[in-house]
Amino acid sequence: MAGNVAGQENPYLPQIATIKKIVVETGNIKSFYLVLNDSRHMENFAFEPGQVAQLSLFGVGEATFGLANSPTRRDTLQFSVMKAGEVTSALHELAVGDQIGLRGPLGNWFPYQDMKGKNVVIIGGGIGIAPLRSLIQYMLDTRDDYNEITILYGARSPQDLCYEEDREEWEKRDDVNLILTVDKEFPGWDKRVGFVPTVLKEVAPSPKNAVAVTCGPPIMIKLVLQELEALGFKDDQIITTLEKRMKCGIGKCGRCNIGPKYVCVDGPVFSLAQLKQLPDEL
Repeated sequence: MAGNVAGQENPYLPQIATIKKIVVETGNIKSFYLVLNDSRHMENFAFEPGQVAQLSLFGVGEATFGLANSPTRRDTLQFSVMKAGEVTSALHELAVGDQIGLRGPLGNWFPYQDMKGKNVVIIGGGIGIAPLRSLIQYMLDTRDDYNEITILYGARSPQDLCYEEDREEWEKRDDVNLILTVDKEFPGWDKRVGFVPTVLKEVAPSPKNAVAVTCGPPIMIKLVLQELEALGFKDDQIITTLEKRMKCGIGKCGRCNIGPKYVCVDGPVFSLAQLKQLPDEL
């Protein structure tokens, strides 16, 4: 099992990592493929699908990102970054060979062990597909452990969909049901059109022996949770993520608490049953 801040005595001290590859996913999203400079720490970097890490640029700041690759594919540590603020904008200026700080892995993870033998419905929107990609890769690499795998992924436009190579692979597989959607009609787009919650309602996956996992913009998650409940999914069959105001990543600064829970330690992964026990502060 993964622990906090691999190989570190001081959880605030980042490891130095080198960028080995950068993939431009969309107009404002890039994926960074990193390797820790200390080979021993890289070898011992044990993480689980759904965990996060803090990436830092010295003199600029630090921000939280989900690991986008599975621990079964760990030659590099992969993070997808949407350009949105000071830290993310600075990250987008980096090039292959540049170095950044990394603290992690942090937080809990998707309950993939409990999903074994079940039908799994993955529902992602925009950059929210990044942590879900880690889970998808893991399930595909241990395919016999899971029943039907459905991936519903949407974005504003075809140009806003991430992971083109992955999508091509998923689409070719006969053991994956991939459903792609964009918010409105676009020239040349021959797949579904509609917001993710609407398409979810149309597809209507069965809750029988199933678990649903979702990540995306807050409004999408809110509506997806409502649709899943309407489809008959129980609270403990619905898994989502929160990324509320994380700062220290180890439950010390108190910035990400929701009632008695800390998103950085008790999350970022929660079942709907767990969320319903928390104060309405989201």
